[in-house]
Order: sequence, then structure tokens, then C-alpha cells
Amino acid sequence: MSEKKLALIATKGTLDWAYPPFILASTAAAIGYEVQIFFTFYGLQLLKKDMNLKVSPLGNPGMPMPMGMDKWFPTIGTAIPGMEAMMSSMMKSKMKSKGVASVAELRDLCQEADVKLIACQMTVDLFDMQPSEFIDGIDYAGAATFFEFAGESDVNLFI
Repeated sequence: MSEKKLALIATKGTLDWAYPPFILASTAAAIGYEVQIFFTFYGLQLLKKDMNLKVSPLGNPGMPMPMGMDKWFPTIGTAIPGMEAMMSSMMKSKMKSKGVASVAELRDLCQEADVKLIACQMTVDLFDMQPSEFIDGIDYAGAATFFEFAGESDVNLFI
């Protein structure tokens, strides 16, 4: 029997959207899948050496708010200056208190498990990003490279 394959596309670069691709990829690799993650547009933030990820409750109505704020605090209030930083800090603190690995730790785990991390070359060029901004050990390729692997994959996910 051939090895199962998982192909992921990561398009988001916020703290809350950083976890799914790395958790799914590291888990799949741990159970024997060959895994590739194709990072495009804002997902490229997850490959940067300096990840300053934030979570924004604005436009994310499903986000549970502390102190029952989702029941009494208007959504527009989350646009108040400083709210994003406060919510990001609270989310990081919550994750740490529950023993959840950091995004950087999960990313390292993926690399240790031979998950192939691919930066979309077109997006890198579009946003004038430099290879020096990114972690070592990643590949740069276009959509055709993703499709070549995804076409043979058992599972394809867009995150």
C-alpha cells in the first residue's frame, strides 16, 4: 500500500488561523502521511522568521469573548485602538495556560516531521518579500507544484 498524502493550502496569517494547518500537518505526518503545505497570500506570514501574529475579533463573530463580552459588547467596539493587541495577548495567554504549543513550536514540529513547507513564489514576488525574511528549509514554487502533489493526494484542504 502506498503512503497516504495530505495537501494543504494556507491563506491566512492571523494567530487563530495559524494553528489549523500546522496541527493538521503535524498530526498527519505523525500517522504516516506525506504532507505538503502551500502558503500563499497572507499565509506567508506563517513562514516568516519574525511571526508577530495577531488575532482580530473584528469580522470574526464566532470568536468567544472573555467575560461574556460577546453578549454585551458591540462587535464594532472591537475596532477600538488597542483591542486587537489586547485580544491577541489574551489568546496567547489562554493557549499557554491550556498547554497548547505555540505556532513556532508547531511549525518546528512540522519541519522535524518532514512536512514540506512551500512559499508561493508569485505571492512572494507580488508583495516584494525577500527570502531573508523567511525561515530556513522552505521551498519556493508556484501553483503548478501544488497541483502536481494535490492531484495525487488522498486529502486536500484549503485553510
